[in-house]
Amino acid sequence: MTGASGTLERPSLRRRYAARRAERRRSFDRPRFLRVLMAGFLLWTFAPIAIVVLFSFNAGKSLQNLDGFSTRWYSDFFGDEQLRQSLFASLEIALVTMVVATVLGSLLAYGLVRARNRLSPVTNVMMLIPLVVPEIVAGVTALLLFTQLGIQLSVTTIILAHITFSISYVTVIVRGRLVALNREVEEAAMDLGATRLQTLRLVVLPGLWPAILAAGLLTFALSFDDFVLSFFTTGESPQPLPVRIYSSIRFGVTPTINAIGSLMLLVSLSTIALALALPRLLGRRGHTVLIGRDAM
Repeated sequence: MTGASGTLERPSLRRRYAARRAERRRSFDRPRFLRVLMAGFLLWTFAPIAIVVLFSFNAGKSLQNLDGFSTRWYSDFFGDEQLRQSLFASLEIALVTMVVATVLGSLLAYGLVRARNRLSPVTNVMMLIPLVVPEIVAGVTALLLFTQLGIQLSVTTIILAHITFSISYVTVIVRGRLVALNREVEEAAMDLGATRLQTLRLVVLPGLWPAILAAGLLTFALSFDDFVLSFFTTGESPQPLPVRIYSSIRFGVTPTINAIGSLMLLVSLSTIALALALPRLLGRRGHTVLIGRDAM
């Protein structure tokens, strides 16, 4: 009897030991301090932004005490001629950069995916160089290039520098979408008599529109609030808004700076939200259209 009971106790002990090990693994995979760490990270990241937005509506000039709610600093911003010119210059730079970089980056992505040759691996690596090179290096390089060519620094030089830096972002996004498209659909369209241009316009572009729009909006957001490239390639006037803020903040921080930062944050967040929402909406509509055609 003793031997039998000992034999029964051993499997139960093993099961208990295995259950304890499983519990330890689950507790290790889901550490209790993870939520606290995440909350601390979010607080450290977004608390300064929230303070800037809050004090942009402060009625007084104090940057430490709230004296009431007011929009006077936004009125001062739009009433300042130089700040308005800087805002319009930033919008112009971002819009032109978005259009040109999106077109060139999309064409480059199509060429890298569809035109396979011996130089494709080298071209793919060269296309990624602007993404890994520090932005200050790109800014100094652009400044030296324009200086050596005798080109006067202005809004045009800023746009050229932003386009050069943004093409790689567009290429990466569009190329990822293009690789996911079925090549057989293009071949079927050409077998049915479509030319390469018609295949690109009627088959490839409808599938690429979500990625192209997302890449364009992301490029707009990056160009609108870029400081490093703008600082090295800007002229005397009009200066982009980030450079104007830097020039003003050297003489002291005013509540108007908080209002400018809040407006730039609003523009950037709105652009990023559109970049995330539009591809999903267009993807759903495209999926619905395909189902209707298949049903017919």
